[in-house]
This record gives sequence, structure tokens and C-alpha cells, in this order.
Amino acid sequence: MAYTEVTRTGYGTRLKNSLGGVLIGILMFIGGTILLWWNEGRAVKTSDMLKEGQKNYVEMANPAVQDPQLDGQLVHAVALATTTDSLSDGTFNLGAVAVKIHRNVEYYQWIEHEKTEKKDKIGGAQETTHTYTYTKEWSGSPINSAEFKDPDYQALNFVYQTVEDASSAAENVTFGAYRLNSSQVGSFHNEQPLAAALDADLSKQMDKAARDNAKAFLSRGGLLDLVPDSAAIVHTQGNVVYIGRNPNVPEVGDVKITFTKDMPSKVSLIAKVAGDTFTYYKAKNGYKLDLLYMGENTAEEMFDSEHATNKLITWLLRILGILIVIGGLRSIVSIVPTLLKVLPFLGQIVETGLGLVCGIIGLVWSLIVIAIAWIRYRPVLGIILLVIAAALIFLLVRRSKKRKAANVNAPQGPEVPPVPEIQIPQYQQPPQPEQPQQQAPPQMTPEQQKEFEQWKQFQEFKKMQEQQKNNGQ
Repeated sequence: MAYTEVTRTGYGTRLKNSLGGVLIGILMFIGGTILLWWNEGRAVKTSDMLKEGQKNYVEMANPAVQDPQLDGQLVHAVALATTTDSLSDGTFNLGAVAVKIHRNVEYYQWIEHEKTEKKDKIGGAQETTHTYTYTKEWSGSPINSAEFKDPDYQALNFVYQTVEDASSAAENVTFGAYRLNSSQVGSFHNEQPLAAALDADLSKQMDKAARDNAKAFLSRGGLLDLVPDSAAIVHTQGNVVYIGRNPNVPEVGDVKITFTKDMPSKVSLIAKVAGDTFTYYKAKNGYKLDLLYMGENTAEEMFDSEHATNKLITWLLRILGILIVIGGLRSIVSIVPTLLKVLPFLGQIVETGLGLVCGIIGLVWSLIVIAIAWIRYRPVLGIILLVIAAALIFLLVRRSKKRKAANVNAPQGPEVPPVPEIQIPQYQQPPQPEQPQQQAPPQMTPEQQKEFEQWKQFQEFKKMQEQQKNNGQ
């Protein structure tokens, strides 16, 4: 079940915090700018160092035999990295002939998770709701539950025994007729389980220490079911020492200790020969080259991988630098929306607008820094890019001026005053009067039809006489 806590920050406190944020923002802006500048230099110098190494390395054909002619030269070689050194873990009396051995410790604990939600209030105050949830997880270190917010979880965490992580490495790791240096041994990794066989006396000591810790926890009011004396509390399973009731059902307080060893394996390296061992190759720009890859790798594969890694790191640092610059600008201007948050909606509008402006300005500033850095570290390419950009800007400006001149020189017609908009009333057709229905003409009898025809002929005859009379006159 979640535990909720609500805190309130007054308007004056928020203004004070915003003033402090201005200083932090300035430091962030400067730091982000420095990071962007340094990153571009690092990327160029690393790339130049790798290219120099690609041109100058030679193949070590037979690492099993020392070749005095290769002394001081950058070489690429592939051979078995092995050792006769016996390594041991003094605390648990475990050991093996290996390049490295490791002890990794985990504790099963209650872990607190916090989620916050902020809400501005009228008058400038801010209300923050903190929601805390708790889960059981494996952790790399014991967690003090006394600092938990929920009182119901403040006395739940304890550990049966506290054990530190540890590792050790062989001093003499051979590579054919040569020896690997400490940096190369540190890059070596071929982990395999290291059997955790505890002797009876050590197991009893660990059992007693775990039970004593449990009793001390109970005496302080902790909640715990004490393990019966007849039940085992220390278990070994393969390369794991487990302190707790049941390794298959973890409980709060359980401890899991895992042992591993790095066994001999074939490796590939690029480094400078120094007698019977290797050291770093120092490029002309001062950057150092000393590579060890697990397995068989050609020089081209190793250099290509390093170039790809350099590009990835460069872009990650660029993005980080841009975000720091933008975050710094937003922190610098944060006082403005805070002043206006007496009315929350107004402060939110201003904060959103300023956030957008800071994002644009921060991005532009970052690009300018990156561009200047390129000119600084790669002058020829930087100047070429700058000339191309200037030429594009010149062409755009020139084209814009030509368009303007063409518009000015074009013949202008008489100025036509704007025609006022005339509101035309909507015409509504008046209702039409009902038309009387036409009655069908009456039917004539044959006699009447005959008389009608004679009358028509008489009318036509009369009309002809009148026309003749008129013509005669």
C-alpha cells in the first residue's frame, strides 16, 4: 500500500530557491559549454590517434618468441593469455589458478521508491505530493529502513551478515614469450564460476555471526522469525554462499555471495613492445593507445571498433552538453515564471514559452560552440564548412535582393481603391397566389363545329377584301 505525504512551499521560499537557481544555472551553462568544447577536441584527438596507430602498427607474427627488432614498436598480436599465479579469497578460504577472481555480494532488502507530483496554488505557493511505495529486491548494499517515510516499514530491514565485495588479479600473466601489463590484465574478462566449498569451521563461524545479528535485531524491536538452532542458515550452492532460511525463497535479511574467476583465454592486443612486456603507444598529440580484446580479432576490426566507440561517446557527450546548456538557461530565467505564479495559469504559460525559447537558444549556442571547436581542432575542414555556409547565406541574400528589385521595377497600375463590401439582403420569394384551375373547353356538336368553320372562312374572306382595298388605294 502506498504512503502519501504532502508538503507545501511558500511563495517567498520559491522565490529564494529560484534566486539560488540562477547561480546554479550560470554554472550549468558554463559547464555545458566547456563540456561541448572539450568533447569535440577529445573526439578529434582520439580519431587522429587511432589513424596514426593504423598507419604505424606492425604484425607480431610469433608472440611465442621475443623479437628484439619489435622493441619500441606498435604491434598487433594474438596469443593465449595465461598464468600460473594462485589467487585466493582470504575471508572464505577459496582460491584458484586464474587471471582474476571476484566476490560479489547482494542483500535482499525492502527498497523505497518515491514519486512526486507538484501543483501550483493561487498566491504563488506550491503543493508537492510525495507517494512512497516499497518492494523487496536484491541490493548491492544494506539499506537503512529507519530513514523510510512510512512508519510501517521503518523497522523491517536487517542483514544476517555484512560482507564486502572483493577481487584480486594475477601479477604474472603471460602472452606467449611476453607479459601483459596491469592495464591489460584489468581489461581481461573471461568469467567462470568458482566453486564455493566452505570448510566446517568457517561455516559454523558464519552461522553463529548470522544468528547473533538476528538476535541483536530482535532486541531492538525488529520484526523477525528467529531461525531454529536445528535449521541450517549458511548454504552453499555451486559458486554461491547463501545466508538465510531457504536459498529458493529469499527473505529480507538474506545475503547472497557469488564467486567467479577469469580463466586463461586467447586475446588480441595493440600496444607498444617494451622489452618482455607491453606499454602504451603515445601519439603525436599526446593521446595513448593500449588495447586488449578478448578472442581473435584483426587489427582492422579492433581499430574499426574503437572508431565506432569514439563516435558513440562523442554523440552521447554532445547530447549531454546540449541538455546541460538548455537546463542552465532554464534555471537562469526560472525566476520570471516563479514571480508570475501568483496566478498559476499565467506562470505556466510563461514557463512554457520561456522553456521553448531557452531550448532554441541553447541549441543554437551549442551548435556555435561545436562549430568553433571544429575550426579550432580541424582548421581546414572547419574553414571549408564555414566558407560553404557563408556562400549559401550570400546566395540566399542575393536572391532575396533580386526579388525585391524586380518587385520595385515592375510597372505599377493605377491604384484601385478597395471596393466596399456590399451586404446583399437575402431575397425571399413572396408566396404565389393560388392559380384557379382551368376548366376544360366544352365539347361542340357537329352542327356547331360546321358553323364555326364557316365563320372562320368568312373572317378570312373579309380580311382579304380589306387588304385588296388597301392595295388599290
